[in-house]
Amino acid sequence: MTLLRDPLLNKGTAFTEAERAALGLRGLLPPCVLTMETQVDRVLTNLRMLPTDLEKYVALNALHDRNEALFFRVVVDNIDEIQPIIYTPTVGLACQKYGLIFQRPRGMFISSRDRGQIAEILKNWPYPARLIVVTDGERILGLGDLGANGMGIPVGKLSLYSACAGVHPEHCLPIVLDVGTNNEELLNDPYYLGLRERRLTGEAYDSFVDEFMVAARKTFPGVLIQFEDFANHSAFKLLHKYRDEACVFNDDIQGTAAVALAGLFSGLRISGGKLKDQKILFLGAGEAATGIADLVVSAMMAEGATEAEALRRNWLVDSRGLVVSGRDGLSGHKLRYAHAGQAPITDFLTAIKTLKPTAIIGVAAVGGAFTPDVLKAMAGLNEHPIVFALSNPTSKAECSAEDAYRYTEGRALFACGSPYDPVKLNGRTFVPRQGNNSYIFPGVGLGVIATRSRLVTDEMFMAAAHSLADCVGKEDLAQGSLYPALPRIREVSARIAAAVADVAYQRGLADGPAPNDVKALVQSQMYEPKY
Repeated sequence: MTLLRDPLLNKGTAFTEAERAALGLRGLLPPCVLTMETQVDRVLTNLRMLPTDLEKYVALNALHDRNEALFFRVVVDNIDEIQPIIYTPTVGLACQKYGLIFQRPRGMFISSRDRGQIAEILKNWPYPARLIVVTDGERILGLGDLGANGMGIPVGKLSLYSACAGVHPEHCLPIVLDVGTNNEELLNDPYYLGLRERRLTGEAYDSFVDEFMVAARKTFPGVLIQFEDFANHSAFKLLHKYRDEACVFNDDIQGTAAVALAGLFSGLRISGGKLKDQKILFLGAGEAATGIADLVVSAMMAEGATEAEALRRNWLVDSRGLVVSGRDGLSGHKLRYAHAGQAPITDFLTAIKTLKPTAIIGVAAVGGAFTPDVLKAMAGLNEHPIVFALSNPTSKAECSAEDAYRYTEGRALFACGSPYDPVKLNGRTFVPRQGNNSYIFPGVGLGVIATRSRLVTDEMFMAAAHSLADCVGKEDLAQGSLYPALPRIREVSARIAAAVADVAYQRGLADGPAPNDVKALVQSQMYEPKY
């Protein structure tokens, strides 16, 4: 019975007669032996009968809890259908409803009440973690402070690590640092499972996170730690603090940057021109916007632009308008893009008409911000305007795919943060694809883990962006797709992992010398869900 309750070992009705006899399972299962293929079909049949995506999410979570190999087989073989259920956009609603739909704990909850004991608590995890995704739940997607309900995010991210890049599930550890919540609705929710107290702040918060970082690296030597969905004020600080001493990265800053840069490279294959000659206007000035802008600046400089020239081609709009020099109250990460010589502008459309950008990138989680007038303005300025509506979930998207194409007369080079169906316009079918971080972080993680790299560097994300763009074929571009088809994701992740591994070996960050075949090395470490 213990075997049937271990998701890493359980095969359910796929245990053969011989296995049932040898393992003491006779009588504990129905007599019919089903193949994994039949089990997959059965799961999909049941799943497709469920009326809502949230119910499908709960059903898949239950499968994950009882049979990991079958869960990942379903995901890998049906990634287009399943990814939007186990991750964006459905995971946002699942986090909001976490206390209501909770069935079985997954991962670890480390609360501020555990200070001084974190190292001992981490020893309770029964598996040799090589990858941790950790959040404090303060900025979950575009939904804000969800506290301990944010556990859905690291669980979902790690599911994609295993499905998209073959990182073994046994090596994956999702963690919530529960430091309280300032969300009044949650504090008064009878089903909320986290600490019912205000968020820890200041030195107390910093020392708590530091204790976690020390304990995690001691308990799991060489572990890769991904910071996920921390608020801006924490995200930048933590990345800056730990990136040069520990194997860490922030996907919201660095992963988002790489996938956006790859989309820009792909778009320029259609519109022509160099990246260094583009002018990019961001709606948003937080970790995603500045992360993308920083990587774009580096890429522009690689094409020959000076740093000053590259910076001047990237502009930010926040809740107060265009970020310009001399404006009061600008935080540190915005200062690099607070350009002189430009009068303040309060609204996005006026900023477009004034600056005349070739690309707009939405990462502010302001639903509908790319209005018909905004899209028409971009189409008036550019033959092929680049329009990236990257916020998620869908309710926070700056515009829909249909609007992006309709109001630009089908000329937009469009990428989205949430999935959209193909759009038919003027006899042509456009296939928009998500600028989803799942194209980037699984491959980066696999490359880092395979080489046991000591650090994760911006150069690795630059290499990842180039590799992803190289995976986009002419047939993709012909239908307006700036990213490869998602069913190719394991192939794409292997290529990205190899590129990341090359950087690790070239910079002396890897544990040991480079093998003759780096791609073969990363492929040899990819988990394949099978019995």
